[in-house]
Amino acid sequence: MLKIAVLASGSGSNAQSLVEHFADSPWGRVEIIVTNNANAGVIERADRLNISTLIFDPKTESDAVLKRLDEEIDIILLAGYLKMIPAAWTRCFQGRMLNIHPALLPKFGGKGMYGKHVHQAVSEAGESETGITIHMVNEQYDEGAIIAQFKTEIEPGEDAKSIEEKVRALELEYYGPVVEAWIENLSLSQ
Repeated sequence: MLKIAVLASGSGSNAQSLVEHFADSPWGRVEIIVTNNANAGVIERADRLNISTLIFDPKTESDAVLKRLDEEIDIILLAGYLKMIPAAWTRCFQGRMLNIHPALLPKFGGKGMYGKHVHQAVSEAGESETGITIHMVNEQYDEGAIIAQFKTEIEPGEDAKSIEEKVRALELEYYGPVVEAWIENLSLSQ
């Protein structure tokens, strides 16, 4: 069974969904939630779920946290983690780090494109569909190999809040199952 770390910076709805999904999985289990935000809602969620947390400052503690994760963890899942992943991390966990992005990459990706900023950009662009992308993490924002995408229809110019609700539903439905299938394929190919 693989040990999973979830990196999150915000409220933690995706992190909670991952913890709950993997609670009964034969393939992996969330062991720790790591955050760069001491005020993140994900900390309270982790406490309620009896999952340990690690709060760290990426500017001063990145190397120490990477060393710990490398020793204790098999896979890293990003779930609303809002900092650029350092090259040392992507090298160490190459092929073992996934992210979920709230749009259909390569559209609406890159630096500054997260959460409400993505949904606002999608609204302003007059898109008729949006969705989520689950992808590998590399040294560039949102440019890793795509594992899966799921779409939802929207009205051109639809309100960003409404778009966010539709995208969140996709995130909560698909992130855990896609990661589990990916882990299963990794395990069976070894």
